[in-house]
Amino acid sequence: MTDPTYFQAVDHERIIRDYPAGQAFLDRFRTISRDELQALQDRRFRDLLAFAWQVPFYRRLWGARGIEPGDVRGLDDIGKLPAFSKSDLMQSVEAYPPIGDFHGLEAHPPGNRPQIILQTTSGTTGRPQPLLFGPWSREVQNRLLARLYLAQGMTRDDVVHSVYGFGMVNGGHYVRETILHWVGGRMLTAGHGAETRSVNQVHLMHDFGATALVGFGDYMKRLSEVARAEGIVPGQDIRLRLISGHLGAESHDTMSAAWGGAEVFDWYGVGDTGAIAGELPDRAGLYIQEDAHVLELLDVETGRPVAPGEPGDMVCTCLFKTDVFPIIRFNTHDVSREMTGDSPSGLVFRRLQGHLGRSDNMVKLRGINLYPTGIGALIEERASGFTGEYICRVTRDGGREEMTVLAEVTAPAAGLDRALAEHLRTRLGVEVGIELAAPGDLAALTEIETRQKPIRLLDLRKDT
Repeated sequence: MTDPTYFQAVDHERIIRDYPAGQAFLDRFRTISRDELQALQDRRFRDLLAFAWQVPFYRRLWGARGIEPGDVRGLDDIGKLPAFSKSDLMQSVEAYPPIGDFHGLEAHPPGNRPQIILQTTSGTTGRPQPLLFGPWSREVQNRLLARLYLAQGMTRDDVVHSVYGFGMVNGGHYVRETILHWVGGRMLTAGHGAETRSVNQVHLMHDFGATALVGFGDYMKRLSEVARAEGIVPGQDIRLRLISGHLGAESHDTMSAAWGGAEVFDWYGVGDTGAIAGELPDRAGLYIQEDAHVLELLDVETGRPVAPGEPGDMVCTCLFKTDVFPIIRFNTHDVSREMTGDSPSGLVFRRLQGHLGRSDNMVKLRGINLYPTGIGALIEERASGFTGEYICRVTRDGGREEMTVLAEVTAPAAGLDRALAEHLRTRLGVEVGIELAAPGDLAALTEIETRQKPIRLLDLRKDT
């Protein structure tokens, strides 16, 4: 018996049935109750847990805490299991190179083992982490992102320009598969500025009639500026109607205005998990795709669940990863908060405010927790002419730590630095410094043209 091919290993009809999209998605999750949803989650969690107990990584992780299979009977017991993070996966890779012992191939009988789809993280902060998928989990991941794109209004008639990077990182490949397999739009797979020069990208968008743009907010905003510099007017020469991606400093209104009035949507996910939550047309936050994920918000310092409305680390369990690399309680170290109140769309899913920052580059300044990736949105509230580009510089002078925010503005008005410093002091609860820069001056520090995610923290404390 030979191992199944990618296409033999994927039951597409089951994916369509189990993870509906389009109107079927809205119909199903407007009509079931929270109890029915939790029962669905529990069934899928039990299957996932049975797989995970056959994976050496989890047997070691859980056994070190004295946990045995009978101790966790269902989703109500998930808190008994320890969370893990990228550092634990990298220790596994170090001990069991090259892909660690978390893949789970041994759990499948010989002759029926799924292939591994291998991607990695970018490796910008060290050795790249393997990102592992089987055919089933890969296509479900693609389907879940397609569900968001379709709900946001993307169609097979769209010409979609993607600025997600390729190479070994997951983003560009995953988004391409999503749109080609499950949406049907035409793709312009440009990647980021190091793969296709920004000037070339805006001409591609113009020449092929791009109607949708997907990627990270920082670079999508940057492209609008490049287009104007080339004499290509967003909204006239490039008529985008839809923008969907990971928004950074940019508000919806600012991003929309930059591209001539396009509809703008935010969504959240990481390379390991795929699309966890996304915004829908009701603009009521990011809906967690709870039929596919169990998302916990845990206190950054204590690891205990936070109350609704309080910020916490997003810890994710992927209920569909039952073929390769089960994910149970993965701490993304991304911070968000749950929104309260009923869904305007009548969906049963919980909602997130969005990505507020990362706890692993959190700066604690005189007892206040600051998240550099969340500073840009606060600058935009007060600084007219803010280009969206900024970086936070943290230094230590003796025993005192200081943070200075460097922000690009098109034409700094008199006193803007002082007004912005006061605004941030009010919003953050602690005083920070301000330095204003001209457009483009911070590009060497943020690496906006060459990275999927620009650098927002310049930590000089180790040098002082």
